[in-house]
Amino acid sequence: MVKKDRSGLRPHILFTLGALALAGVLLWRLRAPAPELPPQETVELVIASDLHYIAPALTDHGVYFQGLIENADGKAVEYCEEITDAFVAQVIARKPDGLILSGDLTFNGAKQSHEALTQKLQQVCDAGIPVFVLPGNHDIDNSMAASFQGDGYTRVESVTSGEFSALYQPFGYGSALSRDSHSLSYTAQLSPELRLLMIDVNATELPGQLTKGTLDWVEEQLEAAGQEGMRVLSVSHQNLLQHNPGFAAGFIMGGNGRLLELLERYGALCHFSGHMHLQHITHSENGLYEIASGSLLVSPLQYGVLRLEGTTGQYRTAQVEVSADIGAYAKDFFWDTACRQARRTLGELPGADGMAACFADLNAAYFSGRMDTVEYDTDQLELWKEQNTFLSLYLQSISGDVGKDHTSLTFDLSRK
Repeated sequence: MVKKDRSGLRPHILFTLGALALAGVLLWRLRAPAPELPPQETVELVIASDLHYIAPALTDHGVYFQGLIENADGKAVEYCEEITDAFVAQVIARKPDGLILSGDLTFNGAKQSHEALTQKLQQVCDAGIPVFVLPGNHDIDNSMAASFQGDGYTRVESVTSGEFSALYQPFGYGSALSRDSHSLSYTAQLSPELRLLMIDVNATELPGQLTKGTLDWVEEQLEAAGQEGMRVLSVSHQNLLQHNPGFAAGFIMGGNGRLLELLERYGALCHFSGHMHLQHITHSENGLYEIASGSLLVSPLQYGVLRLEGTTGQYRTAQVEVSADIGAYAKDFFWDTACRQARRTLGELPGADGMAACFADLNAAYFSGRMDTVEYDTDQLELWKEQNTFLSLYLQSISGDVGKDHTSLTFDLSRK
């Protein structure tokens, strides 16, 4: 006979009932609605990425420099100074509660460019607007830091991670609530109820990778924010989520899976990144939005404005107000760069001009975040499919975004 306990139930039956009860409690907790948060005090933030600023003294805009930018990715570096100055003036006129810059502050990490940019950012701080920066993959220990003269270049000094944080002390690092010892990540207070989590993977022993130390620090910061009743806005340079199959390797940070789990578990409002130069919005399976900001130097020269008010978050892009000539140059330069790239791929193929123009139109709409402004030319796309090249695969990859506007988003703030 099996011995019974005092309740008269066999031990394994008692254990099973206990496990079921525990499972029921856990299931109730998972299904229970998230606690309501009080209405958010109004906060407006400007968020920009990939300024790729180069100090005027580092280029004479000569033959070598022109060739370099014309065979790159369509950034309007030729008017970098004018665009950056216009952006700074526009931020000061807007008077937001903060300016966030999510990396690749400089063209090639030259110390002189960092120093010149900090002078411009100081103007924003002097206007009473706090500035928060992160390094990107171009900004620290860049072996390609150079000045450009005539038909050549000269190597110049870059900055170390320590020099970066020293230069940008007034722009987040000096006022940080906490700094990670494994990277240049930090937290800052944006308002009495809103905390900023700036996550760096470019000043670590494993560039592009979130280390265990940094992830542990992130969890500590999120837990502390939750205990203090803070909403959290998180930012990185590299991407948290995949926005396009072609923007995965080299774009999504290593260790993103655990970071995503932490941000979702602790109820981050949304995540901002850059790096791709693409204006794009996506979300995780559990609904966490990531907004990837396009490069400030890529047409249409836009940045983001995030307004948190009451129970609603609203994001939209705004364009840097430059002269009509500069705006037209940036638009044409980006289109021409894409068209040249397509023509090189297609060679002497019959109909290559039309196919290249189709590619440039779609690429410009995609990078601006406005795929609702262009139509797919199915005849041209069929010709592209026959090529089975990287560019044809890229065109197919963006087909799911046709008709979408990635320049605005409204989301709920009432629950974490």
